[in-house]
Amino acid sequence: MKRVLILCTGNSCRSQMAEALWESLGKGAWESESAGSKPSGYVHPLAIKAMQELEIDISRHQSKSLEQFKDQNFDLVVTVCDNAKESCPVFTGAQQTYHWPFDDPADATGTEEEQMVFFRRVRDEIQEKISTYLNTNS
Repeated sequence: MKRVLILCTGNSCRSQMAEALWESLGKGAWESESAGSKPSGYVHPLAIKAMQELEIDISRHQSKSLEQFKDQNFDLVVTVCDNAKESCPVFTGAQQTYHWPFDDPADATGTEEEQMVFFRRVRDEIQEKISTYLNTNS
């Protein structure tokens, strides 16, 4: 089984959604984990809601620190934060590393429904990127 680690800063939105999407789309061939360089300590409620729309439950996920994975090896490490706005962590225990920046849905403003539009867009962009990767690298 291959292992992927998805990294960002807070580990509350993008990397949490990516972890669950990778697990789902990987169909048992991949083990996915996510972590942050400065974990927020929670999974964003709207990320949970956006994933529930795909019938994927991340309500029991926890925000994790990159530190707990530093001595582990991964086939792939993917950073999902936008380095123009925040610093992405570097991870040396990977065979391959990709940087796939996505907008941070935690920055969304407005009503909950307006914020959900942002969360859905980012979720769908992440899903498309992972699907494309898995279809071309399997």
